Amino acid sequence: MPLDDLIHFYQTLTPDGVRRFGEFYSADAYFKDPFNEVRGLAAIEAIFAHMFRQVDAPRFCVTEQIVDGGAAMLVWTFHFRSRWPLAADRVMRGVSHLRFAADGKVDYHRDYWDTGEELYLQLPGLGLLMRGLRRALGTPAAASGRSHSTGAKP
Repeated sequence: MPLDDLIHFYQTLTPDGVRRFGEFYSADAYFKDPFNEVRGLAAIEAIFAHMFRQVDAPRFCVTEQIVDGGAAMLVWTFHFRSRWPLAADRVMRGVSHLRFAADGKVDYHRDYWDTGEELYLQLPGLGLLMRGLRRALGTPAAASGRSHSTGAKP
């Protein structure tokens, strides 16, 4: 299975398309993100079906891919409209680490994204608390938004 086909699948995923995961994932594939850790197609499909029930207009956009043999890293943005606590358009950024079985299907999928920055900071109340903790624990440059980096883009 070409990686481009998998990327297209994610970027055009619909509620009806969730049942197509078997075309791209092994029957006993492992999936983990900050909220879920499951094994098997039915469980992976359930996660994405749940996503469509929880948010409006979810859409993945893969912005970068790094491939090394039987593994890949996909850098992505996830666009959606939240329903709670305040309806708003949101964007989350993350990376997926994928490993492929001999038949080319995904047998390992691990998503990495910062729940604090990408989710909790956006919530009323909890976001205020998280920003306060961030200011208290971060360096003065981090709290002010200034960077001491070498100029590399985030």
